[in-house]
Order: sequence, then C-alpha cells, then structure tokens
Amino acid sequence: IKENSFLAAYTRAIIEVAAEEQVGAIDAFSPSQKWYAKSDDYLTLNGCHLNAAGYARFSAFLSDALFGRTARPSSALLAAIDEKNWLWDQDYRMPNGVHAYGRRWQPFGDFNYPEEFEKIRQMTDLRDTAIWAAAQGKTVTLDDAATRKLTPVETNFHRDITYLPESDAMAEFEVPEGFAIHLFADETMFPDVANPVQLTFDNRGRLWVAVMPSYPHYQPGGAPPNDKLLILEDTDGDGRADKQTTFADGLHLPIGFALQPDGSVILSQQPRLIRLIDTDGDDVADEREILLTGFDSHDTHHAIGAFTSGPTGDIYMLEGTFLHSQVETPHGTVRGVDAHIWRYEPRTWRLEKHSQAIFWNPWGIAFDENGQTFLADASDGQNIWTTPRSSQLPLGEEHPKTGAIQFTTQTVRPTSGAVFVSGRHFPAEQTGDFLVANCIGFLGIKQHIVAENGSGFTGELRQDLLSSSDPNFRPVDIDFAPDGSLYVVDWHNALVGHMQHSARDPNRDTQHGRIFRITSTENPFVPPPAIAGASIEALIPLLDLPEQEARTRAKRELWNHPADAVHAAVTAWVAPRDGVDTTTPRQILEALWVTAGQGAPDNNLLERALTHESHEVRAAAVRVLRNARFEMPYPRVVSATLRAANDAHPRVRTEAIALATWLKDKNDGARIFLSALEHPTDADMAQGIEAVFTMLGSEIAALNPAADSLAAKFIAGEHRFFTPEIAGGQDIINLSAADMKRFNLGKDVYNRDASCVTCHQPNGEGLAGIYPPLATAQQGPYNEWVLGEEERLIKLVLKGLYGKIDVAGQTYDPANGVPPMTGFEEIYDDEEIAAVLTYVRSAFFWAYSGAIQPETVAKVREAIKDKEGYYTVEELLAENPFTPAESFIEN
Repeated sequence: IKENSFLAAYTRAIIEVAAEEQVGAIDAFSPSQKWYAKSDDYLTLNGCHLNAAGYARFSAFLSDALFGRTARPSSALLAAIDEKNWLWDQDYRMPNGVHAYGRRWQPFGDFNYPEEFEKIRQMTDLRDTAIWAAAQGKTVTLDDAATRKLTPVETNFHRDITYLPESDAMAEFEVPEGFAIHLFADETMFPDVANPVQLTFDNRGRLWVAVMPSYPHYQPGGAPPNDKLLILEDTDGDGRADKQTTFADGLHLPIGFALQPDGSVILSQQPRLIRLIDTDGDDVADEREILLTGFDSHDTHHAIGAFTSGPTGDIYMLEGTFLHSQVETPHGTVRGVDAHIWRYEPRTWRLEKHSQAIFWNPWGIAFDENGQTFLADASDGQNIWTTPRSSQLPLGEEHPKTGAIQFTTQTVRPTSGAVFVSGRHFPAEQTGDFLVANCIGFLGIKQHIVAENGSGFTGELRQDLLSSSDPNFRPVDIDFAPDGSLYVVDWHNALVGHMQHSARDPNRDTQHGRIFRITSTENPFVPPPAIAGASIEALIPLLDLPEQEARTRAKRELWNHPADAVHAAVTAWVAPRDGVDTTTPRQILEALWVTAGQGAPDNNLLERALTHESHEVRAAAVRVLRNARFEMPYPRVVSATLRAANDAHPRVRTEAIALATWLKDKNDGARIFLSALEHPTDADMAQGIEAVFTMLGSEIAALNPAADSLAAKFIAGEHRFFTPEIAGGQDIINLSAADMKRFNLGKDVYNRDASCVTCHQPNGEGLAGIYPPLATAQQGPYNEWVLGEEERLIKLVLKGLYGKIDVAGQTYDPANGVPPMTGFEEIYDDEEIAAVLTYVRSAFFWAYSGAIQPETVAKVREAIKDKEGYYTVEELLAENPFTPAESFIEN
C-alpha cells in the first residue's frame, strides 16, 4: 500500500509534466490497480514483477494505448517475435561477451567474432521479415544458408585425442586402499549425458544432473542450444543408472541449479535466474518463469553457477571476477562488481552478497556440519573460509584475498566442486574432511583434514581420494548420495576452457560425459531414508542422522509442510525433558535451521543457540541472526549481536563483526565493532577487520575511540591488523630507479586476472605436476628458462609454449593433462611484457639484476610476427638452444 501511494504520486506528476510539455505519456498504473482488484489469479510473481498472466494484460493494454485497439495477436506472430528476440539477445548480450568485445577480446575475439556478429545480424534481419509477414497473415521460409559463411577454425590443440571406453578408462584411476570406483552412467548408456556440469539428489534419492553440450555458447548458424536437466535412476539396485527422465530441455548453459521444497527447480540461465515448474507431477517441467535478471553474462565461466543450498534453504550462487551485475528485486536493486558469493532466499526474494572479495573464479562452495562456509576458488586453487570476508562493503570495494586464509596445505587448480565428508559409509576418522575436485593437471579429488585454528581453520592433505592418468577425465562436481557413496561428475573432454581455444575449435567435444561413484570397500552402504512424501513425524528424527546430505533433504521435505505444524513439531523435539536439556549441538542447530527456513527463527531456539556451551552452535546462531535480521525486531538483533561481539570465542566474534556491517543503523554497527576490538584478534580475523573500516569508517571515527585503542591507531595509520607478504619475500634493492618503476608495473601485470599468477602462483612456485615453477623456493634455484637467453624467454611469453618440458627436476607433459602456456602477444604490449619479465627475474631471483627492455621485446615481436600458434618445445629450442653457459648461473 505504501509503495502504491508512491507510484500513484509519480504517475500523477509524470502525466502532468507530459501534458505541459506536449509529449505522449500513458498511465499504466491506474488501470493495473483495477486488474488486480478484479482478477482471481496472481498477476505478479512477487508483488513487483509481472508474471505471464500479468504481461498478457499489460502488453495488450500498452499496444492499444500506443496504436489504438488492434486485432489480438496470433501465435504465429508471437513465435516469430520470440525467435528474433532470442537471436538479438545473443548479439546484444552474447554469453562470453568478454571474448567478443571485452577485455579478453584477444587472442580469439578478433578472429572469430567479427564474422559471428555479421552472421547473427544477418540471421536476425531474416527473422524481422518473418515478423512483418506474420503480422499480415503470411509466412516466410527462412533460409540461413543465405547468410555469410564462417571461416573454418584450425585447432590449436595438437595432442592426439582418444576417448577411452569404460574398461580402459577405469584402469586409469587410482583410489586409496579401502575404496573403489564404479561407473554409474555415461554417454554410451544415455547419449544425453554429454558435458555434465553439476549434480544433486532429490528427496526420492534420484540423481539430477545438468548437461551443456552448447558450451562455451551458441554458435551462429548452428542448432539452437539444447542443454538439459536430467534425472537418472538406478531402478534395479545394481549401482548403474538404467532410467533417464528429461526434466527440462532447450536450456542454454545451466551451470547452476537448486531443487526446491515445492518440487520446482531454480536454475541459472545467464543473465537470468529462472524457475522450472512441473505442474502435473510427471517429472517434466511444464512452466518456466524468470525470477531475476541482470546477472552479468560477460563470461560463461564466471557467471552465476555452482549453486549450493545453505542450511536454511537459501541458495548460494558463485560469480567470478570482472563481471558487473545489476539485479532488480522486490526489495530494491542489488549491484555487484567483480567476484561474489550471492545469497538468494527464494521464500522472500531477497538477494545479497554473502561475500564480496578478490576471488577470481569460484566454482565450489561447501558447508561444514556447523554451517560454516568454505569456498574453492578455481583460478588459483585457494580454499577459503569465508566468514571474515563476509562483511558488507561499499560497491566496488572488496575483501582482500591474501595471507592466512588458505586452510588447506596443498593447492591445485582449477578446482571445481567441493563437499565435506559425513556419514557412516566413509571411514569414521574421515568425517569432517574437505573434498575438492580438480580438472586440469591433477585430475582427481584432493582430501584434506580440517581442524580448528583460533577463529578459523587449518588442515593438511590426507590423501588423493581419486586421481586419473586419462587426460580427458575432468571432474567438475562432487556430492554424496543417499547411500553414502560419493558421486563424481566427469565433464570428459580433451579441451577445457573458453579462452584457451576458439569457441569453434573442431576438437571441442559435445558427445562425452561420465558419472562415477566412489565407495568404501570396508563399510556397508547407508540405508537411504524414506523422505519424499513422509510425514512431519517421520521426518523430524532424520534431522539427527550422521549424513549431512540426508539432513538437507529432510529439511527440504519439511519445508513443504505447513510452517505452523513443522514449527510445533521441531520445537517439541528439542524441548527439555523434565527440566533436563539432553539435546545435542546437531539437534539444536538443525531445529533452528528448520524454523529459520520457513520464516523468522524460533525465538527460544535462537536464544538457546546464542548461549549454547558450544562455540560452533553460537557462531552458527549469529549467522542465522544475520540472515533473518529483516524478520526480527531490530533491537533484538542489535542486542544479540553486541553480546556475540563480546563472546569468549573468536569465531563467534568474527560472525558478530560481519553482522555489524549489515545492520541498518551504521552507528550500531560501529559501536558493536569497537566492542569486539576490545578482545584479542588473530590472523584469520585480521583482514576482515581492516575491511570493516571501509564500510563503517566515518561512524567509527565519530565514536572517538580512545587514542591508545587499536581502532584509533589504525585510523591514524599507526597500526595494521594484517601485513601482507610480497611475492618472493625479499625486498628488491638492486634495481635502478627506472628498472624499479618497470618492476612495479610488472608486479601488477603478473598479478592481473588470468595472468601469470593464475598458474605460477604468487610465490612463483607453480603447482606440482601441473604448472612449472619459476622458482622452486624463495630466491630459488637457477631456472634456465627464466634467467637464460632473453630472446628465448620473450618468444615463449609472446607465443606461448606447448610440449613436454623439464623444470627443476620434474617433467611437465601434455600427455598427462598439463595445459599449454598461453601466449600474451595480443594481450600485453612491449612495455608490459618487459615489465613482467623484469619482475619475475628480480622478485623470485633477488640477486639477479638484469632487466628486460621494451626495445628488446619489440625486436623479438617483429621477428616472429608471422608465426602462428604456440611454440612447441622442440621448435623453440631449435631456434634458441640452451648453451653450456646457461646450465648454471650462481644466484
């Protein structure tokens, strides 16, 4: 009612101004109020955005108001308009636009996309003629053969490609003793299992998997995208799928999806978030509705994807760097710049940024038993505990991502898919381990022990749970099944990446895909609980099962029951008996999450959790408080946050600090933040603390913190909570002023997105077996590839390198999945190439004083300008062989 009064006032003002200025204006607001009053059906999705019925009313009204009453539209005309609109959208907002007209235009955009744009615009013009014909009751036969031909693309992928049959592929796997791996489904069983990308399990225990053979995006002139969401079942219990149901087809790049309590599916269709609805229960989506739009589609690797449901049913969606999203919601427009973890509440339509940090390309997110959030960032392979980086920040500001945030001790990249071990099928001592898949170089799953460490976490590599020597094996998602086994989605493709190879590279595969399951050979399978259709009374005990996956599905089923009945049952379940509270931390948390998932959390449960003896429960309760702050009395939120800011445990205080930045009154947030700073901080908290000053700095200063307080000293520049390390760990003291300027530029170039740091890492040590080191230790041993002949090094960087190479005593072989080095000829100019090589030769080999000059780069660039594609190792060494003098230079 309040918003409608505002709209009415705006409408009156606009109509008056239009009349005075003698310009056309249409009052659509007043008629719409009559539609809503007379209609028995909803005309909006959420009180803000029209649904299909609403648009049917509005479009007819608008057409009549603009052109006079016209004949009602025909289905043929609507189909013609839809077809043209879809093609136009692929031009206006082409997925992967960053390669077509953005910052990653080189090296393939200037070759591919001018032709593709020309063709798609010719195709769009043809569809326009069909619209005019349909409007006159005529038909036109469209023939895209009349549009321009696309120049064939030569592959830049020169390894022999052999897709192994099941028996040979299984022989390439290695799993630890006590485990086995089995094939569940592949393209020979179900041809639609091609390029699978994400999986999950429904309340009936069936596997859902998204497949996208249209990757990396629609090709003008090709068949329309027909990506799918599949349901695969093992109906006879032999461990292999024998039934496929296609829930939805005609999709385009479904890189994230989440099942909902009502049976619908929320799915990524960049730039949109859509809902798929099965109205008649036949496991086929009958309706599609757009929920939100405005998510950036500039890069299909970075667009919203890898959906994961949180403990209260909210959806966490990952978005990568250099994207700019602007999403209109019923609660206002939400904007994002660069990488985020989006949190979306389907029940309330609220969208916010759980974390806004210098992530690059996150493809995996997981929750531990206590609801703490962990992110796997694909580009550099870091695994991050997100809470210190979940404070609200101004648009454009980001939490840094350096220092003591990596809680695993071994890094591989690019990671894709993460989950925590839980349940009775895997060995008991492995419960709580963090699993993360990796799809280039090391092809498999790393398993990390996770342990508490102050406010945060630390860990160590337990084992490689899975590895394969098949270079086409590409594990991109993992999840536990109802029986306790671990399912692995295998993208299965020789080529990966949308930037490294042309979108039209003939070696891109659209026919292969596999799904495996890893089982324990020592423990029995878990009997899958009956969840779908179960009563509230039957579901409540399932919240105490050891399997986190089962508890998640039980909550999803509970949320499909009436909220009042669920609330009464779950609070009774954890009520003290005869004045004695025997509930476990798990029971309290699951009960709290159940109530929060259907509305405001139960007040008594929340208070019990906030004051629980377990710091894990208290921290989780503060997160619930944060996410439910709009549905609770504001004074209650403030008082509870202040208490948490003074908690004895640093993790609870970390949650409170993050929540303080989200309070509607920044003065309350500043007061709570300063209260938290009266307690000790540790390394994991430090960067998050510094970032808070960018959000609440003026309010903190206005409170006049004591001159000797850390806050006052930080504001005065006299104290840092966190001191980042420079790459290589050494001060650079042996360069001239001019070379030092070049060094600093090179440091910037080295650390840019998709630049050297992505593979070779901030310390230059690369990733074992995947990306060669520039130096194998700080100030490390001599590397003839880096410190040897300048011309050879410049050629390598300009054109890239492909082939087997030996560095620091280790062989890096494409036959084992090692990717080629990208050439930077079209990306960086002579000054930038000279600068980054100067930085590498100086930062990682601090006693080496030679700087690369731009003139040298220009000379080499001119000499090799006609060479196409990568240098092979043999080609490069034939032109610039190593000399005896290069075999060792003392450093």
